[in-house]
Amino acid sequence: MIRSKQLINTLLSCAAAVAIASAAHAAEANYCVAVSGGFGSGGTSFIGKGFSVPSAGNCTPWSGFTKTASSVILITTGTGCTSTNGKVVTLSLFSTDPSWFGAGQSGSDYIQFCPKGVSGCPLGSGQDVGAFSGTAAPETCTTSLENLPATHD
Repeated sequence: MIRSKQLINTLLSCAAAVAIASAAHAAEANYCVAVSGGFGSGGTSFIGKGFSVPSAGNCTPWSGFTKTASSVILITTGTGCTSTNGKVVTLSLFSTDPSWFGAGQSGSDYIQFCPKGVSGCPLGSGQDVGAFSGTAAPETCTTSLENLPATHD
């Protein structure tokens, strides 16, 4: 009987830990980067779902979508890395949308910027060299920006 209660308590504790971890994962913030002013301002916005800037000298996967033009949404994946000194974030991203790039084609973007709060940015300003080239900077992820409609261009 005692072992049975211990087993039940252990199982309940594990279930609670999984529920908490799942809720924490679901609540992870997204990360948004504006290129040339960002979506809605004549530019492009990259939305990394659950992405956070990696610690200095580390890289993490990026997955999400990109909004550009007035209604074009591309699916975007890649990697984000932070320099060893923590002053520069580099995103290497690949986006697809057969209607936008053509069947079997993709666009690539190589984005570098200094994260918010960094003093002495060695870049001056952030830059995207790629499909959506222009100035680049982190932007606030708004509900509107994070909205992924069921149908789109």
